[in-house]
Amino acid sequence: MIQIINKKDCCGCAACVQRCPKKCINFKSDSEGFLYPIVDADKCIKCGLCIKTCPILNSNNKKDPIAAYAAIYKNETIRNESSSGGMFSLLATNIINEGGVVFGATFDKAWNVIHSYTQSAAELWRFRGSKYVQSDIKESYIIAKNFLKNNYKVLFTGTPCQISGLKHFLNKDYENLITVDVSCHGVPSPKVWTQYLNYLFFKQKINKQDIGNIYFREKSNGWICYNFAIKNSKEEIIYKEPHTENLFMKAFLSNLILRPSCYVCQFKQGKSNSDLTIADYWKGWEVYPQIHDNKGISLVLVNSKKGNLLYNSLKTELISFTTEYKHALKTNHGLQEIEYTNKYRDIFFKSLDKENIEKLIKKYTKIQW
Repeated sequence: MIQIINKKDCCGCAACVQRCPKKCINFKSDSEGFLYPIVDADKCIKCGLCIKTCPILNSNNKKDPIAAYAAIYKNETIRNESSSGGMFSLLATNIINEGGVVFGATFDKAWNVIHSYTQSAAELWRFRGSKYVQSDIKESYIIAKNFLKNNYKVLFTGTPCQISGLKHFLNKDYENLITVDVSCHGVPSPKVWTQYLNYLFFKQKINKQDIGNIYFREKSNGWICYNFAIKNSKEEIIYKEPHTENLFMKAFLSNLILRPSCYVCQFKQGKSNSDLTIADYWKGWEVYPQIHDNKGISLVLVNSKKGNLLYNSLKTELISFTTEYKHALKTNHGLQEIEYTNKYRDIFFKSLDKENIEKLIKKYTKIQW
């Protein structure tokens, strides 16, 4: 049975939890707020499936993309609501229009980040935009497998470790499955997120019931100088702050609150085996100044034949240019490089339940832009 001795050896993908035939593995949150598998030894039949399913214990080889593109979705309204160029929404809309299902990260009613799914284009706004918190994957792999077995087209989006977890869980290729991972800086603690929100709601006198959506990458000041923002149900901004000044974003971008496995990530360099990878194409305007309007440019890496067919089928909806992967890597190091460990991380988490979250983040944050 699977045992987590060093927390760096678990990415929290939940593949083992969902694969166990006896349901004897459960997720439990640790003192930092990250979920880890706990095995009920009395129920375990020692089949070894949890070990065979773990994407860290069964890592994939490095793989370069077969093509790379700078892309902008022509739907300006959707692009303005997206973190970068709107690629997720285009991919998701295409799958749903074909009667398919889309999985991705969204908020629950308490503003925790979870993985869920939709079959409705009208609900895609819930999944749109970056969410810089580790999502609770719940039973998404099991649900996705049921859809696949019933011949639905499935678009599954997530972090590279979540995509690798899904692939190991399924243990076979499905022609009706498209997997898309995002370039990942690392996943912050859900516990820190909850404490930060409680602090913010109290300080700004924000009622949870008044919130329509939370944006980590709101672009009213442009794509480059984006904001952390909260809007009400009428899409009116009730709180906005530049990301360089926002406490949670500072903690995230300075690597203070990431999961231990993120500092030794084993899913960079194409190891997730996704069909497509999407990211911001920072400084893409240096190569394609004609598409730079400070509203967002997506970098799309095509990693498989399925991904290539899908991308090419959508080109009429895109402003798309073939680009050099080497150029994209210069400004999106998260595709290949592992994040450094903030030297204050451990002391931050040891103090998390003892000190005010505002003072704590300010005390241990040092951004390196």
